[in-house]
Amino acid sequence: MKYFVLGLIMATTIVAGCGKTAETGCTPATPASERAAMVAYCSANNINFTEHSSGILYEIIAPGVGGSPNLSSTVNALYVGRLLDGRGFDSTSGNTTAQFSLANVIQGWQIGIPILKAGGRIKMVIPSSLAYSCVGVKDNNTGAVVIPPNSPLFFDVTLVSFR
Repeated sequence: MKYFVLGLIMATTIVAGCGKTAETGCTPATPASERAAMVAYCSANNINFTEHSSGILYEIIAPGVGGSPNLSSTVNALYVGRLLDGRGFDSTSGNTTAQFSLANVIQGWQIGIPILKAGGRIKMVIPSSLAYSCVGVKDNNTGAVVIPPNSPLFFDVTLVSFR
């Protein structure tokens, strides 16, 4: 009996490690598999990108001045977030900034925002693996899918300040 339980635990571990998430049945996309769509988005939207080793495609519109934030920084930013089909899913309103700890945002922001200095602006196309991967995002009120699983994301971010 103990070998059956041990075998069951090992089988469960092996299946869980195959790359699919149990909740969605989705296999996480790799940055390489999404690159063509990301490059096409950049081309269609006149983004002259640099490719980060993580797979993020970005263009620095304005570098900013001074130091750069790190994972322990709290940042104030203006931003627009879109799916690659152009649908917006989140943004700040007018000149009202969003404030958040850089440690508590998607990995794509943790990599991209420290490229800037205060006052800087960046356009980023982030592979899904550095955003919401197979999880996606649903509206808390309606349950509607806001960001589908395996969706690369576009962000236009101005780093207003940080501390």
